[in-house]
Amino acid sequence: MAFEIKNILTTDLFISFLYRFIRLYSSTFRLEIKNEKEWMDIFREGGKVLLCIWHQQFFSAIRHFQNYRDFKPSLMISKSLDGEIIAGVAQRTGWHAVRGSSSRGGSEALKEMIDHFKQSRIAAHIVDGPLGPAGKVKPGVIRLAHIADTVIIPFYTSADRAWYFNSWDNFLLPKPFAKVTISFGKMIKFDPTDDPNIFENQRRYLEQIMLPELRRKPEVS
Repeated sequence: MAFEIKNILTTDLFISFLYRFIRLYSSTFRLEIKNEKEWMDIFREGGKVLLCIWHQQFFSAIRHFQNYRDFKPSLMISKSLDGEIIAGVAQRTGWHAVRGSSSRGGSEALKEMIDHFKQSRIAAHIVDGPLGPAGKVKPGVIRLAHIADTVIIPFYTSADRAWYFNSWDNFLLPKPFAKVTISFGKMIKFDPTDDPNIFENQRRYLEQIMLPELRRKPEVS
């Protein structure tokens, strides 16, 4: 039974349906985009850009991120069943899905991300994915930024009305017709290092910058 369900969920028909549903659902959002020009100027001048977000918030950005499809950006996605579905949706939005995570296929995925970076100069990374813990920046994003020689741009999403799932990340799903805000943070550039203490300090720095924007599940009174 589980095998049959997996086969259904990963068919082109189902993923195409899901993609269309996401487009229809997110078309009801009232989008507000903040501070996009700074990193877009860097990119258009030939710079490399790595957009970083918490797992909790990526759904809210899907609609707007379709606007970047001409840049052929890449996104690392886990080799799990969920990842296979997300990869199918990402590819339909014009993103290049690189399959792998810190636990499965990480080194191969990192190499593919770097190779793709040489051509597209833009990628996105879910910094605490695929399974958390929430609010913990994984070292892979720092390693990728070092090797690809790219700036990091944290970004965050919020909604004035949303549901929060009882998942490890308290996944945020904006309600229909919600006002969704996508805010891009300041550029961060780390110097490559072989010193594990400096590397860890860089990882913690990015984590501390991004943590205040992690959304907390509202208390039910």
